[in-house]
Amino acid sequence: MTRFRFQIHATDGKARTGTVAMYRGEIRTPAFMPVGTAATVKAMKPQTVRATGADILLGNTYHLMLRPGAERVARLGGLHRFMNWERPILTDSGGYQVMSLASLRKLTEDGVRFRSHIDGSQHMLTPERSMEIQRLLGSDIVMAFDECPRADRPMAEIEASMELSMRWAQRSRDGFDAGGEHAARSALFGIQQGALDEGLRARSAEALRAIGFDGYAIGGLAVGEGQEAMFATLDFAPGQLPQDAPRYLMGVGKPDDLVGAVLRGVDMFDCVLPTRSGRNGQAFTWAGPVNLRNARHAEDTAPLDPRCGCEVCATYSRAYLHHLTKAGEMLGAMLLTEHNLSFYQALMQAMRDAIGEGRMDAFARTFAADYRRGG
Repeated sequence: MTRFRFQIHATDGKARTGTVAMYRGEIRTPAFMPVGTAATVKAMKPQTVRATGADILLGNTYHLMLRPGAERVARLGGLHRFMNWERPILTDSGGYQVMSLASLRKLTEDGVRFRSHIDGSQHMLTPERSMEIQRLLGSDIVMAFDECPRADRPMAEIEASMELSMRWAQRSRDGFDAGGEHAARSALFGIQQGALDEGLRARSAEALRAIGFDGYAIGGLAVGEGQEAMFATLDFAPGQLPQDAPRYLMGVGKPDDLVGAVLRGVDMFDCVLPTRSGRNGQAFTWAGPVNLRNARHAEDTAPLDPRCGCEVCATYSRAYLHHLTKAGEMLGAMLLTEHNLSFYQALMQAMRDAIGEGRMDAFARTFAADYRRGG
């Protein structure tokens, strides 16, 4: 049984392509993880998600602990059986959602006490409880529990938050290691914090290295700082982390964000954007985003993206997708979500190929020029 192994196959500048091997399957990197917040990728069957090229999904600790409950999922055989997805699943720690969604939250050294945004019930989430929930879910890649402040908060607050997250990282490590059989077949990722500050991120990376993790996430970005500031941070943050472990940029992002981050050495991504946009009439194409609500598509018999090889583009016209979107039909959300996830996976494959062939810079320039044209 392969618990966790990361192998880099090729590099091109800072960009890397490789494979994460786990007992439920291999994950090709750079990798994009569709978000299955509540044990489902919205508007998609698991087999359809897999057909787009996805090797791994993301599940959400906060949402699943509240509904249907981690203990219930465990009694039903674990998250993989529950949602009919037998490949790897990464679960986030719940910390970000507690900070962004829960009401009446109180942060202490021990953890976060909060009221559910669903029914107002009280809960306490600590590093140890986060590890327990992720163990009950049967997660393959477990995320350390952390706090994620906005980048525009006062520097003293960001520093204190980072230091707290590093103390929680050690407790997460200890809690994960106490997980018995689950710890023996899963992996634990630490999360670098420090907002946009190079010195704070260096201290965070040093603390994480000392604890030791299977992989390392870059947290605290894509929280309103803008692409320029995010890229400026990614110019140094990935290089502060171990070179022989995967680097995961949490919550990112738009297609051009992914290309820019891969150029800077990031290996893994997740974002709700392709699924959320699909439900709201927006499609991503090689020529840029397309708003299917726009009247100019009403009689357009062309495919959504002539460069796309997905079933949606091979079968349906822009006119039909426009009609479904305007009529509020469920099929519209399903088809656009399927296309968007297919496009994201095709983009990741194109970058893997470009890195392997030593032409990532050229690929990025061509992609940017085409994407700015607009679909």
